[in-house]
Amino acid sequence: TVHALASVRTVEDALAVAVPKNAELTRNLMFCAQYAQDHVVHFYHLHALDWVDVVSALKADPQKTSEIAVSISPWPKSSPKYFAGVQQKLKAFVESGQLGIFANGYWGNPSYKLPPEVNLLAVTHYLEALEWQREIVKIHTIFGGKNPHPNYLVGGVPCSINPDEVGAINMDRLNFVGSLISQAVAFVEQVCIPDLMAIAGFYKDWAAIGGGLKNYLAYGDLPTRGYGQPDYFKFARGAILDRNLNEVYPVNGHDAEEIKEYISHSWYSYGAGDTAGLHPFAGETEFNYTGPMPPYEQLNVEGKYSWLKTPRWKDHPMEVGPLARLLVSYAKGSTEVKDVVNEALGKLGVPVTALFSTLGRTAARGLETRLIVHWMKGFFDDLMAQIKVGELSTFTRDKWEPSTWPATAEGVGLTEAPRGALAHWIKIKDGKIDNYQLVVPSTWNASPRDGKGQRSSYEEALIGTHLANPEQPLEILRTIHS
Repeated sequence: TVHALASVRTVEDALAVAVPKNAELTRNLMFCAQYAQDHVVHFYHLHALDWVDVVSALKADPQKTSEIAVSISPWPKSSPKYFAGVQQKLKAFVESGQLGIFANGYWGNPSYKLPPEVNLLAVTHYLEALEWQREIVKIHTIFGGKNPHPNYLVGGVPCSINPDEVGAINMDRLNFVGSLISQAVAFVEQVCIPDLMAIAGFYKDWAAIGGGLKNYLAYGDLPTRGYGQPDYFKFARGAILDRNLNEVYPVNGHDAEEIKEYISHSWYSYGAGDTAGLHPFAGETEFNYTGPMPPYEQLNVEGKYSWLKTPRWKDHPMEVGPLARLLVSYAKGSTEVKDVVNEALGKLGVPVTALFSTLGRTAARGLETRLIVHWMKGFFDDLMAQIKVGELSTFTRDKWEPSTWPATAEGVGLTEAPRGALAHWIKIKDGKIDNYQLVVPSTWNASPRDGKGQRSSYEEALIGTHLANPEQPLEILRTIHS
């Protein structure tokens, strides 16, 4: 979804195409739907089990679990009988010797701190989230025709809106979208956020672990006055250096001196040599695998050791992702972001510096989900208001014909994938793609060190991590998954 959005934006940027308001709102709805689904899945099905001991839930008292659940949320599925039923299902998994989706965990690791009752609560919601996440992505099928990989279109969105037309996005479909959004708000507010806060309360020591880099980059997204006016994005655009929240630097994807990719430790070659840094408009992707031959036990980090290039912003290594987005918006004074962040920090009793950590990243993803579902409701209301006054346009034909294009053009499509800053760059010559490059979130965070020896996010965040059991590197997973 986000790659499709970035790709159409590259062409729109190159050809100076502005999409209609309804298309902007529809794209925002699809963006938010992906974030809501992705963040919930990330929290429960990728990351939560780094903190939650599934097997420990077998020891829980369902009555006490119910009391905890009722004390933190009005979610209706909170009776002792309900939790006892989930516990019996889990027991059957364990006794069969086939844990299924819960296999290969480090259950019993001394780094787990939750009491059995909170573990049972989290496992129960893990299973509920599996069901819920199938529903929210139906927004993609309505506006984009399918999920995954819904359709996008240069100049707008590939769906027509007509309240009275059977074959268009009519009132039945729009009302269904509205109900899905309401369900998302309820699930996030009554399940995800209470679970996040409950779990975080037992792991406050992780507010001082895994901090890593001190620089943060966000391209921003969710335009409210058009893609060309980033000052009015819901997620702000900018860069923070050395954790200085008093200054946010502007970011320009066109500037050849800002974003560059290096290959000193990557299995690629550049025509100008391994020490060169190339802006994506001039990017090259020439494979140059220098070994070692697999299988191997470790890689020599003094040489080339990764298939990822190493991107830098003004030669600074940058962290991207939910924490970077919230920090940039927080530092730029977003009232909505500051209110949500400050409320969570207050409940946990930790300072704003706690955000610079593994726990901070985990919290940022949850808080961002809370913002997203409410913003999604706002975008839907705005779309319905447009329809009410008869504004149904979702596409512009401006520059649709290649004969109207200049001989050469170049554009950049900036967006924010759930995992961080994402951009595509295109160069067009004589109506054809002359060069196309991408820098994705994992390239920023998981890339090898650069020629100056500066580590990227993953490597830097793991420095000094203590392992309770080196044979079960649970602590490493916590930071990487964050």
